[in-house]
Amino acid sequence: MTYTGVGATVKHARIILDSYKKWTGKNLLDGVDGFCDEFDRLFHAPFAVLSHGTEADPVLNFGNQTVLKLWEMDWETFTRTPSRMTAEPMLREERDRLLKEVSEKGFVEPFTGIRISSTGRRFYIVNATVWNLVDEFGAFCGQAAAFREHRYV
Repeated sequence: MTYTGVGATVKHARIILDSYKKWTGKNLLDGVDGFCDEFDRLFHAPFAVLSHGTEADPVLNFGNQTVLKLWEMDWETFTRTPSRMTAEPMLREERDRLLKEVSEKGFVEPFTGIRISSTGRRFYIVNATVWNLVDEFGAFCGQAAAFREHRYV
């Protein structure tokens, strides 16, 4: 499988990892070894990692294999999906409040909330960290989330 788009680069993976470290003081990929570059390590991590860009209606631009399975999408579909679509319509206002808080504080943890897959399967994400993405110059690049636990509703 070939992965395309802004999220399919080592540079974007580095932004996700460096931004996580900047806001939380922790290394996101501690203990994830055996892959040749940051993109592969992030993509194959045994927990969920996803990000969206800076569009007016932000579009998902990265989801690792855990995320693709959970949201029941392939890479091409996932990276064309507005991130608001990861939450049910009645929960989007809560999601918007969370992302506003992340914008203001840099990151929020822990966050637990309900999300929905492309087929309508509902699940809790448990103890997620959500953070702002910034490049090496400090420019805002979007937001990301990671979580190790989920439960189907």
